[in-house]
Amino acid sequence: MTHPDGMAVAAEAPRPRRRRLTRAAIGRGTVPYLLILPVVGVLGALLAYPIYRLVILSLQKYTLFELIRHKGVWVGLDNFSSILHDQVFWHTVLRTVIFTVANVGLTIAGGLALALLLVRVSGWVRILLTSGLVLVWAMPQVVAVQVWYWMTNYQNGVVNYVLTQLHIGDFFQHDWYASTFSQLSLVTLLIVWGALPFVAITLYAALSQVPRELVEAAEIDGARPRRVFLDVTLPILTPVLLILTSLSILWDFGVFTQAYLLIGPSHITPGNYLMSIYLFQEGFQKADYGKGSAISIVMLVIVAALSFFYVRKMVRVGEVE
Repeated sequence: MTHPDGMAVAAEAPRPRRRRLTRAAIGRGTVPYLLILPVVGVLGALLAYPIYRLVILSLQKYTLFELIRHKGVWVGLDNFSSILHDQVFWHTVLRTVIFTVANVGLTIAGGLALALLLVRVSGWVRILLTSGLVLVWAMPQVVAVQVWYWMTNYQNGVVNYVLTQLHIGDFFQHDWYASTFSQLSLVTLLIVWGALPFVAITLYAALSQVPRELVEAAEIDGARPRRVFLDVTLPILTPVLLILTSLSILWDFGVFTQAYLLIGPSHITPGNYLMSIYLFQEGFQKADYGKGSAISIVMLVIVAALSFFYVRKMVRVGEVE
């Protein structure tokens, strides 16, 4: 009773501190966005106008005649309607999604296996493996396609000769490009082979950041290597795996060079279209640039939908950290 004012002051004293802490927390929360703002601004300046022109072009009839006149004919959503009512488009979408899932899955699994191998081998073996991976990564795509085609050529291909000599079967003049499945399988192997170096080296760098004391503590507690990997190593690798998966989806869904050149322009049919080839055939071979622009936008939406899960997971991981 003798110090009622003092009690009131004591009760109100922490309030300014809470306000200061709140402002500090807000400040820390806005710093990352301020840091990436210049990059977002530059990307926006570089991409805003091309995307705007792509959208405008997709709403027009724009063939060679309109190209010469430098003026398209406004058709609204007719290009999109034409695409969505085309059975070839839906078959191509399904084929490309399956193709992308196979490529991404094999690339991530193979890259992770190579990264784990790099951690366990001796120093000089690691140098040899890393050098080989870098050479594969440095090889131009066109050169890689030519080497791959020479190896799988039905007339004098090395693959047919080796398989025959190993008595695996009679592969004399076996045509690896006789069916759509075998064509796309060879394209998949080529793409995975070219993508493994980047994924493997990136994951190897991430593995070097796994605290050794955590692994040793798990081993001392009696955890088997499988449990150590699943409970200790994999959670630390998750952010990197999410980024690599998202990048692989972007690259593999829109792959063009390897598929178009390895299958061969003369053997390209609607039955083996991928989305990039479908876009090339409709937009450039038929000189229908409006429809080609519409296909590009649809491809962008599909890739965004495929990547949404991984992007959301990356955001959640960032929030937890």
